[in-house]
Amino acid sequence: MLTKRVKSKIIKDTQKHEKDTGSAEVQVAVLSRRIDELSGHLKKNPKDQHSRRGLLKMVSQRRKFLNYLKERHPSVHQKLVKKLGLNK
Repeated sequence: MLTKRVKSKIIKDTQKHEKDTGSAEVQVAVLSRRIDELSGHLKKNPKDQHSRRGLLKMVSQRRKFLNYLKERHPSVHQKLVKKLGLNK
């Protein structure tokens, strides 16, 4: 589970301005961290189908945000993918 401290650090690292908490870049970064944590959980608990469904929903949502960035802001998309180490 993502703690408030970790989430605020992720937001602080990727935000555009001081009060930016909902931009696509921030949401992709937070989703990526949640996906990493849930992937670790599923490696330990392979029969947890409810969590697997949640993971697939998060991956789909992150893909939608990345497609939006790729269409509208390609340079921001490139920087974010490189920063987060995603294979897109």
